[in-house]
Amino acid sequence: MVGRVAGGTVIALVALAGAARAQQAAGALPPGVTAQMVKEGETLFKGAGLCSACHGQDAKGIPNLGANLVDAQWVHSKGSYDEIAKQITAGVAADKSTTGVVMPPKGGTSITDAQVKAIAAYVWSLSHPAKK
Repeated sequence: MVGRVAGGTVIALVALAGAARAQQAAGALPPGVTAQMVKEGETLFKGAGLCSACHGQDAKGIPNLGANLVDAQWVHSKGSYDEIAKQITAGVAADKSTTGVVMPPKGGTSITDAQVKAIAAYVWSLSHPAKK
């Protein structure tokens, strides 16, 4: 079924989409992400999530082990928050990895979906720094 949308509604939706892009470009957090999630994600990244074992405590990567997560270069996606969360959840097969090392789903840990989202928020924040 196709419905009609009033012109004013379309303009409002376009304006909202533009505002969301501008907010992200300015370093604002993605929709649904809070500063608390980023903070929790950092703790998990360096601890129970085991992310730092391959990506390093500073997330700049470890040669022949884990990729740099701080730069703006993304291999398996465009680096959106949702894509990062999906990548953490699914992992990376060795033949798709830039280092040839497998990244198991959820880093091989039993972290929850909420914890995956927190880690994704932290990783997103590393490669999308707030502009000053």
